[in-house]
Amino acid sequence: MTGPQLEAHGVNVEFITRGGQVARALDGVDLRVGAGEIVALVGESGSGKTTVARTMLGLERPASGRIVFDGEPLSYSTRALRRLRRRVQMVLQDPAGALNPRQTVYESVAEGLRLHGIVAKDPERRTEAELVAAAMSSAGLRPPEALFLRYPHELSGGQRQRVLIAGALALGPELLVADEPVSSLDASIRGEILALLLRLREELGLGVLVVTHDLGLAWNIADRIAVMYLGRIVEAGPTEEVLQAPQHPYTQALLSVVPEMEELRPVVLTGEIPDPTRIPGGCRFHPRCPALQDGTAAAEGVDDRCREQPLEILPDDTVGHHVACHLARLRNSTGPRTSPESRSLA
Repeated sequence: MTGPQLEAHGVNVEFITRGGQVARALDGVDLRVGAGEIVALVGESGSGKTTVARTMLGLERPASGRIVFDGEPLSYSTRALRRLRRRVQMVLQDPAGALNPRQTVYESVAEGLRLHGIVAKDPERRTEAELVAAAMSSAGLRPPEALFLRYPHELSGGQRQRVLIAGALALGPELLVADEPVSSLDASIRGEILALLLRLREELGLGVLVVTHDLGLAWNIADRIAVMYLGRIVEAGPTEEVLQAPQHPYTQALLSVVPEMEELRPVVLTGEIPDPTRIPGGCRFHPRCPALQDGTAAAEGVDDRCREQPLEILPDDTVGHHVACHLARLRNSTGPRTSPESRSLA
């Protein structure tokens, strides 16, 4: 993997509720994404995925831990964040809400160019219109000039998503963070946008962190997958290994409802993700774990550990397959490796 990497090391993010309680939105997250690779961050709503994306872009400041970009800890000065956002761009989830309905397509794509003064710094001395047209073409909006004066309400959902991507590409970033980039699109358009992200990786060497609840999407696009639950990554590894041999019961449950997985019996999880102000002891998934509920964990002799013994933070290894689960650790001869900085859940 060459080029810059965006990394999270032991990141904790906390919010204070109206009642004065501390909600741990992220609780020891290790994750990295580099130029030229696609990493999928997967989990239910409320698992902390979007908070990870916002924190890695400097939009949220961690209570502890650090974000590192291109080998340097992230600085939160205005100038440093402007430099970061020139090189790392975010593609938001809802194009209808993200695009200003009063701005034309041209103005939406050109906005970032103007904010960062890209035209004045362009070594090829291209005009603003040329840079906008090039970004739109890269995003699959062709011919771009025919769309310059259109407004968001005149575009299809897929076209609006491409306008958001074009606005990010106009700055010439090295990494994209895409938050649920196809969740609001029809199935046929979803495939087109995913193919576009793969093409951008091949042609421009872009790295992409894709935030999604859909393991099927991750299977089609990602090189690596990190599965998140209640503020912490519980399973991570190369896509083929994680999805062909999922070890965490939570990953197995998410995978069982992917339409393509006809041979798997759907696993219906009971209850909701717990309140982040009251994270369960032991394995944080244990109140909803099918292996505990059906007696499997008890038969293997790990049920007490599941309820009481904390699990280590998974390392941000770009090669290995790791899982934070007492039952999986028992079944694996070696168990998951942990980083030197691994910490137990308080």
